[in-house]
Amino acid sequence: MPTNITIPSIAESITTGVLSKWHKKDGDFVNRDEELLDLETDKVTMPILAPEAGVLKRMAGEGDTVNVGQVVGAIEAGAAPSKPAAPAPTPAPAAAPAAKPAQPAPAPSAPKPATVPVVAPAAAATEVHATPLAKKLAEEHNVDLSRVVATGGGGRIREQDVLAFVQARNSGVAAGAPASNGAARVSAPAGPAPSGATREKMTPIRQRIAQRLVQAQHTAAMLTTFNEVDMGEVMALRKTYKEDFEKKHGVGLGFMGFFVKAAVSALKAFPLVNASIVEEGGALMIEKHASCDIAVAVSTPKGLVVPVLRNCESRSVAQVEAGIKDLATRGRDGKLGLDEMQGGTFTITNGGVFGSLMSTPILNSPQSAILGMHAIKNRPVEYPAASGQIAIRPMMYLALSYDHRIIDGAEAVQFLVRIKQCIEDPQRLLLEV
Repeated sequence: MPTNITIPSIAESITTGVLSKWHKKDGDFVNRDEELLDLETDKVTMPILAPEAGVLKRMAGEGDTVNVGQVVGAIEAGAAPSKPAAPAPTPAPAAAPAAKPAQPAPAPSAPKPATVPVVAPAAAATEVHATPLAKKLAEEHNVDLSRVVATGGGGRIREQDVLAFVQARNSGVAAGAPASNGAARVSAPAGPAPSGATREKMTPIRQRIAQRLVQAQHTAAMLTTFNEVDMGEVMALRKTYKEDFEKKHGVGLGFMGFFVKAAVSALKAFPLVNASIVEEGGALMIEKHASCDIAVAVSTPKGLVVPVLRNCESRSVAQVEAGIKDLATRGRDGKLGLDEMQGGTFTITNGGVFGSLMSTPILNSPQSAILGMHAIKNRPVEYPAASGQIAIRPMMYLALSYDHRIIDGAEAVQFLVRIKQCIEDPQRLLLEV
């Protein structure tokens, strides 16, 4: 009896995905635990493995949207096909006796069609989890909760999510069919594409990015403060020890190690920047995090992913550099796990690698702050400080976007100043001052 290939449950908030690629053709023999297909969700791309060895029967095509529990193929168990034996050589014909009338060969019987049981796709979970306040707001504003993107723990809908949906609806944004995670999709007007234009379907990851960024702008009181940092001391330190560092630790010495450790120093000094707003019993609470789990934005062909480097306060610069390299590599290869994309307390994004001189990064909800790094440019500044002299120095603009509901302006400015001090005087990181 064939064994069905079903879409597994990945997380409570994920109910659908896109079958992005088949690695095997219909009728191919596959081994147990061999990769059959890639499933792309709004958070991760993961391989689906063969449950046993046998011949593959595909029941869904590339690009199809599939539900958790849906059957996308089957495997007919059996041994691997053996190579056909070489035909025996035909002996030379002897003197033929008088030929007998040839008897007509019996017509081969038509093969019976293979039967593969068709299993109806499992219905996606329809239960909506929402806080009492969110349900009350939904009733007041006539909102269908199945169309609201959930940002609370365990996929719960919070009152901020409902308000964001209402604001989007009132601003004239068209809401389409519910997305895979129950979010309202923003859809373009129907109709043919203009002459010369092309259209392609947004990937689940890109859709999720769009929803989260819009949600962050609607729910947080987001402000951005700026400063500039002299990169001269860090660049000199890096130039002096770069080769020795790589020989000893097996990883290159970049700037991210310094900025992560500087962020840890600042997060310890200003713990509210490392906190987030949560709801408990209908009341808003400030949740302060004990560890510095810093998310690092990584650009991939499918969109921006933000994997988390955990417990940065207990990592050395070498361990930070190695961890970031590993996350970035696996992020670009689509091999990050769902657990590696969740639970960050603060985010760092480096637009400078693409040449950005200055930007205002958007919060990575439910975090309360994000640090933006930018390109290093030689500019005339006063150097040394308070000397009245002008020198050309390698300068970088820094941006800190923060949620004003939890972080005051003075605290945000001082946080950014602490990072500036640690980068301009790296010995502070060693002495932890």
